[in-house]
Amino acid sequence: MELDTGVTNNRVFRRKADPRPAQRVTTSSQPQSGETRPVCKYWIQGYCKFGDENCKFLHSWSLGDDVSLVATLEGHKKSVTGIVLPSGSDKLYTGSKDGTMRVWDCSSGHCLRHFNLGGGVGCMFSAEPWVVVGLPNAVKAFNTHNDAELVTLRLSAPANFGQVYALAGGNGMLFAGTHDGSILTWSCNPATNLFEPAAPLRGHTHGVVSLAIGGGRLYSGSIDSSIKVWSLENLQCVQTLMDGHAKVVMSLVCCSDQFLFSCSLDQKLKIWVPNDQSGNKNLELTYTHTEKDGLLALCGTHDSEGNAVMLCSCNDDTLRLYDLPSFSERGRIFSKGEIRAIQAGPQGLFFTGHGTGPVRVWKLMKLPKS
Repeated sequence: MELDTGVTNNRVFRRKADPRPAQRVTTSSQPQSGETRPVCKYWIQGYCKFGDENCKFLHSWSLGDDVSLVATLEGHKKSVTGIVLPSGSDKLYTGSKDGTMRVWDCSSGHCLRHFNLGGGVGCMFSAEPWVVVGLPNAVKAFNTHNDAELVTLRLSAPANFGQVYALAGGNGMLFAGTHDGSILTWSCNPATNLFEPAAPLRGHTHGVVSLAIGGGRLYSGSIDSSIKVWSLENLQCVQTLMDGHAKVVMSLVCCSDQFLFSCSLDQKLKIWVPNDQSGNKNLELTYTHTEKDGLLALCGTHDSEGNAVMLCSCNDDTLRLYDLPSFSERGRIFSKGEIRAIQAGPQGLFFTGHGTGPVRVWKLMKLPKS
């Protein structure tokens, strides 16, 4: 299975992964759910009295022999809700509920710039040459080629739609999922390289919190627990999945223009495929994976050998790493607070944004030989 990560050959974080025992756990490379030692809650807070050697709980941010912490980027004061690594760029962009966007040097890990945005960041998206940020009642864009100040995208209607939770782009269009259930749309003017507002898409009864694009379709997930499928040709809704999830559809990932992954607070991760025999290529459910906790965010990536891996964060402050297509769990990451933002990088790197503000850089290596 091929995953579309959207990044190529970035010169990022070339330091070696941290080999210290405190960051490594000697255990099976495929831990089974419910069979792993829990992480020490006192160590997470920074004050376990037993120390690394004597505590019966894990003293590590990760579990698994093939995932290692490379760096921790400190600066945000609240939950990190957006991470983007533009293709070919040597800079990482992060946004937070603290109302700031930070720009990091990928070689040194130093923060180069930070912007006060006037409201908490709900999401981020990269559309060359722009980094786009979703805010309360606004969408702003930063031109990475000239490093100018952020510009606010023009709207086709008054700005009373609430928080922007999700962004996606494709086919010359930009889409933003909002609190009031509408999907704002812009078309890119090739002459000016600017976004021109178009009519919003309506149909969800509650906020749109996840978006994905693939195979000529826009997919939207909502607080109303439904997934809608929109044609990118005419921007009409062509299918609504009402019985796929029982709670909020938190994240959507489209892979190879064929597979749609969805996850929800109902503890389910589902895979959908188009039915080619139906003529209209309507999505059908092909697989369901169940966890013990609600699911928050998905991100497809590859290890250093090119093997497909799905990253999935849960509301128990962990992130699971699943091999595809087997869905065997090959590792786990622990956090002080929920992980709401995940970004894939090149050569087995990926980035996680944490509930208390740090951004962590990880290296996913090849599976060790048994």
